Amino acid sequence: MQQPVLTESTGRFVDVELIEVASGLGFPEGPVAMADGSVVLTEISRSTLSRVTPDGEIEVIAELGGGPNGAAIGPDGACYVVNNGGCFTFIDLGGLVVPGPTPPEWEAGCVQRVDLETGEFTTLYDSCDGRPLRAPNDIVFDTHGGFWFTDHGVRRDRFSDITGLFYAQADGSEIREVVFGLESPNGIGISPDGSTLYAAETHSGRLLSWEITGPGEVANTEGLHGGGALMYGAAGGALFDSLAIDGEGNVCVATLLTSGVSVVSAQGAHHPEGGVEFLYTGDPVTTNICFEGSDSNVAYITLSATGRLVRCEWPVHGLDLAHRS
Repeated sequence: MQQPVLTESTGRFVDVELIEVASGLGFPEGPVAMADGSVVLTEISRSTLSRVTPDGEIEVIAELGGGPNGAAIGPDGACYVVNNGGCFTFIDLGGLVVPGPTPPEWEAGCVQRVDLETGEFTTLYDSCDGRPLRAPNDIVFDTHGGFWFTDHGVRRDRFSDITGLFYAQADGSEIREVVFGLESPNGIGISPDGSTLYAAETHSGRLLSWEITGPGEVANTEGLHGGGALMYGAAGGALFDSLAIDGEGNVCVATLLTSGVSVVSAQGAHHPEGGVEFLYTGDPVTTNICFEGSDSNVAYITLSATGRLVRCEWPVHGLDLAHRS
């Protein structure tokens, strides 16, 4: 069964077929489509960075501890992982695994660099301006060799973190908080021309954007939502997870509870030339999507509640990431 689109639609996602690549994954996230046909991803509940080969075999690259969440390939060919520190327990609801409360032993998260050949890893950052990172969640590199990442924060008892967006150098030399004042920022991405930064908030179901004015710089950080412009607010109690940008500049946001991917045009949901479409996956904890690149229409999607990686033919071509090998 396919979910109806959310606004006016071209109908491009009605007949998209999802093909299972691998199953038995431990709450997969952070997929990166590699040039050799494999997909590198995190398994949050297993605390690993893993590789899914084209024939569906799962190989553990590194046991990272904590909760490895988002992943991206850096300019040096290493994999950079934002680790939430193990901020979730995991609950099995009759075959569907969902994230639960923050365990009492959780302390903080970090950013890790992983050598894909040897599995050796180091902690690159665990604080910014003297403040420990809370629960880093998603990451994207720009063409300058630096990377943006979100800190999702945690909710405990009656308290909820207010966090933001960070920019850091891959050599460990600099990290700074660029945007502050967000509620559970999760997915992050950059437009094809490098001019716009996107971030999705989980609990508010908001997709926000900022004009990029330079490496690690945006035009406005003041006011509501850390200065971000509201592109789309999810209806029906849906929550947003991680995201990716396709070759047309659509912001493809993994959407929780309604089980799929919200595809928001680059103009935003309410622009006369904009709109939102929806790809239904059937998994209520659909967490992320990635693309093979501009020469391919293949997309990979992580279905975390059922522990699967699936692929499909996306209606438009993908987008080349800043660094991929």
